[in-house]
Amino acid sequence: MDKIEVKTQKFIIKFFPEIMVKGTKAKRQMIDQLLGNLKKLLGKIDESASFKKFFDKIEVVCSIEYVTEIRLKLQETPGIEVVQEAIQIDNMNSLDDIKVVVNEYMYKEIIGKTFVVRAKRTGTQDFKSTHIEQTVGGYMLAKNPETKGVKLKDAEVTINVELVHSQLNIITNKFRGLSGFPLGTQGDILSLMSGGFDSTIASYLMMKRGIKTHFVFFNLGGTAHEIGVKQVAYYLWNKFGSSHKVSFITVPFEDVVTEIFKSTSESYMGVTLKRLMLMAAERLADERKIDALVTGESVAQVSSQTLRNLALIDKVTNKLVLRPLATMNKPEIMEMAAKIGTRRFAEAMPEYCGVISKNPVTHGSYDRMEKEAKKFDYSVLDKAVENAIETEVDEVVNQIEDIGQVKVVNDLSGGDYTVIDIRQGDACIECDCKTLKIPFYNLKNEFKKLPQDKQYLFYCDKGILSQLHAQYLIDSENYTNIKVYRPLK
Repeated sequence: MDKIEVKTQKFIIKFFPEIMVKGTKAKRQMIDQLLGNLKKLLGKIDESASFKKFFDKIEVVCSIEYVTEIRLKLQETPGIEVVQEAIQIDNMNSLDDIKVVVNEYMYKEIIGKTFVVRAKRTGTQDFKSTHIEQTVGGYMLAKNPETKGVKLKDAEVTINVELVHSQLNIITNKFRGLSGFPLGTQGDILSLMSGGFDSTIASYLMMKRGIKTHFVFFNLGGTAHEIGVKQVAYYLWNKFGSSHKVSFITVPFEDVVTEIFKSTSESYMGVTLKRLMLMAAERLADERKIDALVTGESVAQVSSQTLRNLALIDKVTNKLVLRPLATMNKPEIMEMAAKIGTRRFAEAMPEYCGVISKNPVTHGSYDRMEKEAKKFDYSVLDKAVENAIETEVDEVVNQIEDIGQVKVVNDLSGGDYTVIDIRQGDACIECDCKTLKIPFYNLKNEFKKLPQDKQYLFYCDKGILSQLHAQYLIDSENYTNIKVYRPLK
């Protein structure tokens, strides 16, 4: 028998095991959803791709030139446990035909190695699976003296074949899938997204579980921060969830933060900020008929995430709030971020929530929290929600541009500068030039009051907040007299 030239690649998709234990109706609905998702996703790569649905698998056949792209997309699609690559040969009706074909395609794999043949069979034939294994194994052993022989246990090479009626599938590769449920089978959720490690991984875990994950970003740091968060949201959606359209909502929260500093005691600022974010997210979710919220909070990771403080935070919403990272350690979260490719985004993302609190309370009082909450002017929050901007995540890529880096000055001797310390608190940098103290949350209003014929340098501890706020003022107001001061150590 002549070896058949392979111009297509067959993939056999095995479902996440929890799908298979569902009732008949739920299982059918999930498999149909996965099939629809795959047709949408893979059709963008290879329009000629074909699909067949079975009760325990889906088969995809694509052009050989798209194998790499389609293999990767299958591994990143929720609902898939195992991806097998197979060579499909039709009209295999006898053991003699099967043994010759398998040897033709697989003999190179067993040179210098021990091997074993494993077979599965579906249909009515006059032989059993064990007969396939024995016949193929014996034939390959006889035809290939370079092999080290058959070894039934712990062989170096396992040759897997499946016979479905008269169709032979030779399994050439096997990969782990993402697992989870097919996207779109578990409803919608709104993720509070900061772009850091925690919120990114929380969003990923929701998508992996089959939940359509929309994003809400509370903008505390201007255009540059927003672009950074949009980048990671788009990355997550494009990699794991692009079978469905989801929203990215930006809520301008600078004035909310300013009001927190005016009205709230220092130790309760962090908890207050989280409460206000949940209140805003609840309204946005209600408008979109979304039943639940997700955050990246992990118990005891920071002061606002003690059990008492989380209870104080949740008290402001009637929405279900999911926290998939609740019991995860930071190293585990960072390791997962590295695995899925979001670590590079998270490492460059400032965590604003951490700079809102000074001497934060770790075991807040319900009575004290009520008193603090009454001091806040909620019209500021109402305005922020009214001014929220929604866009579809697949359109975000058109808004993402390279963020220009604001020039950094390390040596003050080269110019007539005024250094503006934008850190929270009363401390102000001491240096060999004029200095001003304007906390970052007041910059938008206070900077425009300064003489604009002067050169200003923004300063903070790590240089990240300075870059973001300088870029924001440059982009929004077209200032040309702002740089960042980062003294050499």
